[in-house]
Amino acid sequence: MEINLAGDARDTLRELLILLRRKADRSFQAKLMEANDRWRGVLEGQAEVAANPLNPIKVFHELSPRLPDGVIVTADSGSSTNWYARHLRFRRGMRGALSGTLATMGPALPYALAAKFVHPDRPVIAIEGDGAMQMNGLNALIDVAKHWRRWTDPRFVVLVLNNRDLNQVTWEQRVLVGDAKLGASQVVPDFPYARYAELLGFTGIRVDGPEQVAAAWEQALASDVPVVLEAVTDPEVPPLPPHITFEQAKNLAGALAQGDPARGQIIRQAVKGKLQEFVNR
Repeated sequence: MEINLAGDARDTLRELLILLRRKADRSFQAKLMEANDRWRGVLEGQAEVAANPLNPIKVFHELSPRLPDGVIVTADSGSSTNWYARHLRFRRGMRGALSGTLATMGPALPYALAAKFVHPDRPVIAIEGDGAMQMNGLNALIDVAKHWRRWTDPRFVVLVLNNRDLNQVTWEQRVLVGDAKLGASQVVPDFPYARYAELLGFTGIRVDGPEQVAAAWEQALASDVPVVLEAVTDPEVPPLPPHITFEQAKNLAGALAQGDPARGQIIRQAVKGKLQEFVNR
């Protein structure tokens, strides 16, 4: 950091903008745009990688082009945050909210409900893992059932990634410290999220195959009542960063060597995901 500027962000940027001069050499911008296009190709390829039973990336990849104008998307903390950040492409007028570096579990549904109180005329999508959904999301749906008829736009979709795993922590333990998955602390009980939604008078949709995802989003976003979209996804699709450090690779290898219960599936998914990067280079 060279200079600390204290002031209102809007006013400060307005003063700085007049000092900018357009550069005739656009090679740096062109390089970034080319790299971004390659990365988008990698993401598209990763969404099509087969998984058991469903690749979670596919769920977000199919949502992105279907995001309604003016939508507000709220995200929870967990592996779903990775897919939210990488695969959803917001257009002008859309808004997103998540707890950021606080990594708080459970805010997506309360955030979504608050968004509807402030903007009852805008569609809202909440994205949750099953851990967060069981923490407080199921109870928050009761509040949604109480208030949703007051909204001028009834579109309120809750995506639940049902992988029966506290997935982000499982992968953090594997990659950061080299621990194998510990079922006693990481396995989340299965629960019929879509059926529970129907008990509350909502639409419940359950998908467990890639061929079902596009139609499920079409149905959910056209509904005139709130929707819970339950996606039964593969917990062993690794939320790998674009570049893996040697230390991270060593720790993951250590976790697999300890007898991680999903070691075979992890290796297959990691290899398939990385192959997509080489294909799109």
